[in-house]
Amino acid sequence: MTLQKTSIAIAVSLALGCVVNAHADQASDMQAKLDALQKEIQELQAQMNAVRKKQEQAAPAAAAAAAAPANGVKAGKDLVFKVGGGEVQLYGHADVSLDDQTNGMAGFINGGLPVTGHNGWVPDVSSNLSFFGVRGNRAVSDDLKGVFQVETEISYAATPGASDQATDTTAQKYSLGSRNSFVGLQSEEYGAIKLGKTDTPYKTATARLDPFASTPGDYNAIMGNSGGDNRTEFDFRAPHAVWYESPNIQGVHANVLVSPGQNRSTDTGLYAQGEPDCSGGNSTGGLNGNAGQPTSCTDGSFATLYSVDLTFESGPLYATAAYELHKDVNRTGDEIVPGTIGIRDESAYKLGVQYTFPTKTTVNVLVERVQRDAITDSLDERTHTATWLALTQSLTAFDDLNLGWAHVGRTPGQPVEGVQDKFGNPAPAGSSNNEANLYTIGLKHRFVDKRTTAYLTYSSLVNGYWAHYSLGAGGHGLPTRNYVGDKFIGGCQTGGNCGPPFSGYNPEAVSFGVTYDF
Repeated sequence: MTLQKTSIAIAVSLALGCVVNAHADQASDMQAKLDALQKEIQELQAQMNAVRKKQEQAAPAAAAAAAAPANGVKAGKDLVFKVGGGEVQLYGHADVSLDDQTNGMAGFINGGLPVTGHNGWVPDVSSNLSFFGVRGNRAVSDDLKGVFQVETEISYAATPGASDQATDTTAQKYSLGSRNSFVGLQSEEYGAIKLGKTDTPYKTATARLDPFASTPGDYNAIMGNSGGDNRTEFDFRAPHAVWYESPNIQGVHANVLVSPGQNRSTDTGLYAQGEPDCSGGNSTGGLNGNAGQPTSCTDGSFATLYSVDLTFESGPLYATAAYELHKDVNRTGDEIVPGTIGIRDESAYKLGVQYTFPTKTTVNVLVERVQRDAITDSLDERTHTATWLALTQSLTAFDDLNLGWAHVGRTPGQPVEGVQDKFGNPAPAGSSNNEANLYTIGLKHRFVDKRTTAYLTYSSLVNGYWAHYSLGAGGHGLPTRNYVGDKFIGGCQTGGNCGPPFSGYNPEAVSFGVTYDF
């Protein structure tokens, strides 16, 4: 009995020992696992703290990136890029035409002999004020933007460089920035101030009244033309200029421009400083056949230019008034007797109205007065009154019929021997039978894309006996000239029977062209 109890006691003790040892081993394993888990938690916490710290450091940059618009192409029909919080647009206009023109000088006489050269109809392919530009803006405050534009004439048909058809024979027409280019500040409330070069307010005020712009029948054959030939001295792009553009206030808008003379010459007889040609063009020499600058600018060069316009637009009505002043215009190249023509101010003002009737008929009316402060009235070929009447009738949603008529009245006189008539006789003083009429008709078709057009025009310019106006002045790539075929600017080819510029000729032109805008 005693042995049995003893055996039981020993068995129980051994069992209890095994249980205690088992629990001890389990507790030890559990502790080890807890320690490992705690270590993993601590490592994970450290990693989370590191990630949180990086996020906190990156937050300001992310906020700044979210505040600034991303670069990219802006949705819409125009090619506009969003760049650095602003916008930059690429744009352009292509206009190329196939023409057939006559200078109307077949059978003219010089020195008792028929003039030489191809003086009848001659075909040509012309680039007509085609251009490419980049412009943009960026906000600099709540109501103020910095703005810029760079625009260049593009030669689609002709070789780039100085043109034998241009009045300014030294200027490179197709160089970068050859058209309206500027930098400035613009406010919706207060308007804009810009510096650079641009079409004058006098020019832009009535540009929309001419449905034949840049064709041979461009109204600048007469309007804005101060004396005939390929002259558009009051339809001008002013270089080295500063101008103000007002905000639109209930349909009323104004522009004011000043182009300083930049000329230390007392008679405006030199180039404006920093410029490649005489003011207003009309170089007397220069790079086209003569080395260096001309000895003087005596054929219309002026000092400071002032230009202003005021317009009103409401519904179908557009009305405008404009004025421009050229100070100290040098015309000494026209005088035989010194001091009879001299250096005087020239100015112009005009009134224009455009109205579109419910019949989709648009009527354009323009009256212009050009004035020279003449010394001798009988030698004054600048002072005159001109009128323009144009009608556009929409035939379909895509087709227009255009009609235009310009008339320029007689001047008080004309410089002695400035031109000669069709018989070779030089103009006498006071020969003021120099009125002229421009007639133009045309069809324009707009394709469905609204960016491509085709046009066909016919133009005829009927010069009075002593008048010498030119088709295509101011826009068309190849204006007619009042020189015979064998004459180049400044002289005649060998054997040519040319003479000076002629008057009384009747240039005509047919033009078929295609335009594309982007």
